[in-house]
Amino acid sequence: MAESPTLDKIKRTGQINLGYREASIPFSYLGGDAKPIGISLDLCAAIVEKIKSDLKLPKLEVVYTSVNGSNRIPLIQNGTVDIECGGTSSSAARLKQVAFTVATFVSSARWLTKTSSGIKSVQDLKGKTVVVTQGSNAVGFAMGIKAKGVDFNIVQAKDHAESMLMLQTDRAAAFMEDDILLASFRARQPNPSEYGLLPETYDLVPYGLMLRREDPEFKAVADGVIKQMMASGEFTKLYTKWFESPIPPNGENLQFPMSDQLKARVANPSDSIEF
Repeated sequence: MAESPTLDKIKRTGQINLGYREASIPFSYLGGDAKPIGISLDLCAAIVEKIKSDLKLPKLEVVYTSVNGSNRIPLIQNGTVDIECGGTSSSAARLKQVAFTVATFVSSARWLTKTSSGIKSVQDLKGKTVVVTQGSNAVGFAMGIKAKGVDFNIVQAKDHAESMLMLQTDRAAAFMEDDILLASFRARQPNPSEYGLLPETYDLVPYGLMLRREDPEFKAVADGVIKQMMASGEFTKLYTKWFESPIPPNGENLQFPMSDQLKARVANPSDSIEF
């Protein structure tokens, strides 16, 4: 095994530090016992086992650190956290600061509508009011779609909860945001089947586990574990467990089948931000 500062530190201290998010369902969040769970934690657990085996450690202590949107990159950079087991998207800007494993999810902006509305595609939104959340990338996407000839009225809500409320109360015919966030909102409704995602997708973005940039050897170990899980079918089983089945603590089901773009990455794992 080539020299890796992260692996050297883990061997020396007998510890690995995993970063987690408190509310990034179903990637990384707190379960009923206030312990972090999610598909990213399951992937990280498999990586921990591989490291323990490779380094021939009889015991490897796992330390969990809660991270958020503003501190997750600095904590990876300064060595506090070894792997961020969250739901973080890769981008050209971020790749100048940190590294990402091969993609473990592909997100895109989509529209959520009421199934009773009869809206089947973005063209059906002509002449209607749609909602996006202030400060979201969806604001720009919606304006771009309108500029290309789908003439709808765009309203900006102060936060995602208000956007969802506008859709619920028929003040908006559609709510645009990252698809997995919309699936989470839908799952929390009394009757989730009353809401559906339109087929159109915008701005594909890969998610991965975040690592230090200057440690390609450590990234190779993490990538190797995920690639093996993808090849064996274990990754797909994990996906079904977290995205298409009732999940703790409340038994919600995101009803979010694997996208064609993620299926392509499972077949040919890659950390590329290009599609």
